[in-house]
Amino acid sequence: MAAPVELNLEIKPDARLDVIDVWRHTARADLLQEFPHALYCSFHTTAGYLDQSLAARLRHSNGGIRPYIHAFQKLFPEGAGYRHDELDLREELSDAQRGVEPRNADAHLAFIAAGLRTCVKYANRPGEPVFFVDLDGVDGERTRRRQTRILAFNAEEIVARERIAVSVSSHPVDSVNLKAPGTGLYDRLQELIARHGITKGRIRLSLGTREHQAGLTINEYETLLMRHDLNDVIRDPMRFVTEHGRNILADPWAIPARTIDYAKYDFVRVFNDVCDALHLSESFVEMVAARMIGFPARRFLKMKRCVSLLVSDLETPGRGTIVEGRYQCPILVQWRKSEARQRMIDVTLTRLT
Repeated sequence: MAAPVELNLEIKPDARLDVIDVWRHTARADLLQEFPHALYCSFHTTAGYLDQSLAARLRHSNGGIRPYIHAFQKLFPEGAGYRHDELDLREELSDAQRGVEPRNADAHLAFIAAGLRTCVKYANRPGEPVFFVDLDGVDGERTRRRQTRILAFNAEEIVARERIAVSVSSHPVDSVNLKAPGTGLYDRLQELIARHGITKGRIRLSLGTREHQAGLTINEYETLLMRHDLNDVIRDPMRFVTEHGRNILADPWAIPARTIDYAKYDFVRVFNDVCDALHLSESFVEMVAARMIGFPARRFLKMKRCVSLLVSDLETPGRGTIVEGRYQCPILVQWRKSEARQRMIDVTLTRLT
């Protein structure tokens, strides 16, 4: 049995929203597709992958994925008064960084709400595309250079399970950076990796079965984004649509946001037109949109209860470490306070062979 094969790819998007088949960017596709499984990992917080089951419902096609993503982009229009985009308030940025930092809160929020992932497991199926979805590929005249990785393997074996308690605040709506040293989570994960000698593997973090009114994502833990913009979405999913409505009426995809009720109606109308044109009226996409419009944000965020992290020794031969992008952090989001002031995270460590 051949050892797993790992490959880094650089992708150059052609537009701010781009849906790119990663197999078209590697000359080693035949070698990688000889394996039955693969992990696909993005090193970014505004570009990633859909779960394979969702991609299948979208027909594994650019024409299915784009309308789905467009629906979430309409919830989070560009320039809708996001605190994350007020660069003068971003204390972590230098003056030089403020000159080049993209105003892209909308892309972060759409990434989270649409269920995009930084690390997904796919079954390899010959001829089936795998799409890298970029929500912020072009900033003005500057094109981003995106990094992604494919790790092709034969089988996945569970080597450790553990439950870890993470402290949360008493606030009903809050977010916790699980990568922060104070949680102790990453130290414990690295101990497990070392103890079991994992060089190629995956860590799955999932909410405990009794944890409700909470979700997990991987994104940038920037204070204004997490403590203000995301909190606003949880309290009112239509907040940024109505905020931006007066400025997008010239856009044929726009949602005229005269009131919240009109915004909801027009969102349904536009989305239904797209579904009808693509013969998707009975699809999972439409069901997701109906759920998103009909209930508060806490109902569709609830769907995201687990995230995955890649373990690899590609940069450190013989010693596996968690591999992630510079700004990526696992984040726990709650929209109802935990009386115990803690949340339980189930950790599953696997070996890829």
